[in-house]
Amino acid sequence: MLYYKTNEEIELVRESSLLVAKTLAEVAKAIRPGITTIELDRIAEEFIRDNQGVPAFLNYHGFPNSLCISVNAQVVHGIPNKDELKDGDICSVDCGVVKNGFYGDSAYTFALGDVDAETLQLLKVTRESLLKGIEKAVAGNRLGDVSSAIQEHAESFGFGVVRELVGHGIGRHLHEKPEVPNYGKRGSGLVLKEGLVIAIEPMINMGTKSVVHEKDGWTIRTADRKPSAHFEHTVAIRKETADILSSFKFIEEVLEKNINTKVTY
Repeated sequence: MLYYKTNEEIELVRESSLLVAKTLAEVAKAIRPGITTIELDRIAEEFIRDNQGVPAFLNYHGFPNSLCISVNAQVVHGIPNKDELKDGDICSVDCGVVKNGFYGDSAYTFALGDVDAETLQLLKVTRESLLKGIEKAVAGNRLGDVSSAIQEHAESFGFGVVRELVGHGIGRHLHEKPEVPNYGKRGSGLVLKEGLVIAIEPMINMGTKSVVHEKDGWTIRTADRKPSAHFEHTVAIRKETADILSSFKFIEEVLEKNINTKVTY
């Protein structure tokens, strides 16, 4: 079942998505070598609740925290813990909130300190892949046009595109139809129509596309233990240009001032 949103409902998704964006900016202010991921989680939960939102991931199918924080070879669904981040780490932070009955979802991968050039290129290409997918997220195109744009760009650099995890519809529920793969064939799949709201989220690996589950039951990492990057926007389908409901602007304004992070865009 596909749920098409009215303009009023899309604005409520935007409100939630911008709260996610501002939460990730709070994370950007704090993230540095030496901080624990559980401290970043605490900062995010407090900010979400202070702004009349509820963390969407907390207790979702039993997930124990408000953020998914995945470091280096971890792809997604990393559980915040007491381990300290280190100089040279990359750190994907995925955040969701629900406010006024609608969900927002976005993710950003941070580079801490002295990250090597190849890893920085992975982050840059993954972010570019997201934007290339969004360019195709317009009414009249097909879902495969979005998926293939992401895949073609990432693979042109020799990176692996994760198959087991995909983007998704979003609205009154965190995960709605359709699934939004990061790989596919142009001209195939669902015809995109106005009112559909989707979360597009490339998960791109430096090496193999293969992933494995860690013993905690949640964390997914690359099979070859090479780094992985993850960027995500919540997007509404429109006639000529996709409407990005989330934002990286707040995050990147902070990163430009944060001496502990590398700007990768």
